[in-house]
Amino acid sequence: MRQFVSGNLNYSSWSIRPLLVVRKVELPVEEIILPLDFPETTAQLKAISPTAKVPLLRWDGTEIWESLAITEFVAEWAPPGAVWPLDAERRAIARAVSSEMHAGFQTLRQLCSMDIRGRAPTPDMTPALEADITRLQSMWSGLRTKYGSGGPFLFGAWSAADAFYTPVVTRFRTYGLALSGAAADYAAAVLADPLFRTLEEQAKLEPWWIKYGPGGTGRSAGYLNP
Repeated sequence: MRQFVSGNLNYSSWSIRPLLVVRKVELPVEEIILPLDFPETTAQLKAISPTAKVPLLRWDGTEIWESLAITEFVAEWAPPGAVWPLDAERRAIARAVSSEMHAGFQTLRQLCSMDIRGRAPTPDMTPALEADITRLQSMWSGLRTKYGSGGPFLFGAWSAADAFYTPVVTRFRTYGLALSGAAADYAAAVLADPLFRTLEEQAKLEPWWIKYGPGGTGRSAGYLNP
């Protein structure tokens, strides 16, 4: 059995990061979506995942349940350079910024939940949110300046780092957060990439919604047309 199990494409940022990697290299897997926050989904995930969470890669009897680990597995399966840059320095920095995304930007993620098809008011600018945005502006601009020759992405050619920051790019659009210069150009390139555009169209067609309470807490879910 070879399956990639994800949550809603519209909302599950943890899912779409490795999913974009899987799709980029055309990993031969069946894609399964389990919509989040429904009781039946929770039961299904408990039955197949060690953590009862998504994403999950099921590969010939092996279960890989964490987005960075899935990405590294796919990188070992794919040709060199397909997931991470070939150059050792670029590859190390790409992994570093991907890990930073994986563990950081808590305020942005809490106040600006991913909603690819949605548009929402810009949240109040707290010092913590401003710090996250400033770091992303600086990072994206700096990477584009130093490593961006040869393509529109962070390291020129597409890499897993772009997959990890795609959900962040969508947040800037959803909540009307401003970027400038090279960072704005990078965000525009991500949103125009056919890999993302395909996922975006699929997200728009999903029949489920998720709503959040204040500060991104208290999630509920339902069907758009019950």
